[in-house]
Amino acid sequence: MTPDIKLNGTSVASMGWLRETISFPVPQSQSNTIVMPGRNSPIRFTEALGRISYQPRSFSLTFSMLGTRKRYDRMIAEMANRYTGQLIKVSTSEEPELYAIGTLEISSEYDPLSGKGQLAISCEDADSYRYHNKETIVNLTGSGTLIIENDFMPVVPAITITAETSLSWTIGSDSFRKSLNAGAWTLPEFELQAGRNTVTIQGTGTTTFRFREGRL
Repeated sequence: MTPDIKLNGTSVASMGWLRETISFPVPQSQSNTIVMPGRNSPIRFTEALGRISYQPRSFSLTFSMLGTRKRYDRMIAEMANRYTGQLIKVSTSEEPELYAIGTLEISSEYDPLSGKGQLAISCEDADSYRYHNKETIVNLTGSGTLIIENDFMPVVPAITITAETSLSWTIGSDSFRKSLNAGAWTLPEFELQAGRNTVTIQGTGTTTFRFREGRL
């Protein structure tokens, strides 16, 4: 399989570019420390809000082509007009089920002696997490216990209920119970953590949870 990149679902290889290098480093955590006189260890605020937050993700991609200057100019113009400064979903052929999203910048150069043109795509403000292409949908009709599997990124699902329903769940040492009428709901306190999440449902209708998973 030829290594490829998709930009908003469009293959860069199909546009005539050969992928050469790719750099998708893991984003750094947002950290802050204060050194206090008399203390042998700093005060760390990395988890000040109860969780680790991350810096924006940066990444870079380089591509090449062989051909005339006229063909190169046409290919660069197509890329620049479609993607420069745009918020774009970027996925790799190695992990096609995931995408990063950020603002793309483009630079280019052409060597007339070798007839080789190069295209560099970079991003400095991408979301920390890469997202699943497909939303996850989990539902249960009637009463019972539902186990919801979630990737690494914490996420609050959209909840749709067709009849009056009671939900009970636990996060850490905190227990919650909520009675909801039929309709669409978003409960900030109902946040799915990484791994298995258990919710007890009491009702006669269908309860549906819809969310998009993500990972670093």
